Amino acid sequence: MDRNSESIARALAALRRAQSRRALSRLARERGRRGPVPDAVYELLDVVAAAGRPPTVTEVAAALGTDQPRASRLTAQALDAGLVHRRADQMDGRRSLLEPTAEGRRALAEIQGFRARVVAEVTAGWDPADRAALAELLARFTEDFTALVR
Repeated sequence: MDRNSESIARALAALRRAQSRRALSRLARERGRRGPVPDAVYELLDVVAAAGRPPTVTEVAAALGTDQPRASRLTAQALDAGLVHRRADQMDGRRSLLEPTAEGRRALAEIQGFRARVVAEVTAGWDPADRAALAELLARFTEDFTALVR
């Protein structure tokens, strides 16, 4: 393993801690933003919206790295808050598929906007070429890493 790989791995670990749900939630609260449901429900919403097709609760659980009962509780909270809705799977009537509602899409856009503003604040003093390079390389790294761990 080379030094660059070690440096990247350390930076990713630090970033994961800094980007944790708790850290971002604290920052949002400090800036006067607080959602009506626990932050984990927004993570579920993010998974549902990012899926290529409406996922099941079991698929959401796998994407979140949690167990099915916890994903079911989060789904119930998201349903109660009007962020997602269920519909029957036309291929298998025993399964329910989750889709974001208009309110869920609005909430997700707000969260993504907050995250983008945080990134813009952190990189505000950077040279535009450095910001562009980070955007390109981080997207490439994420795609390759995701492909490896799937």
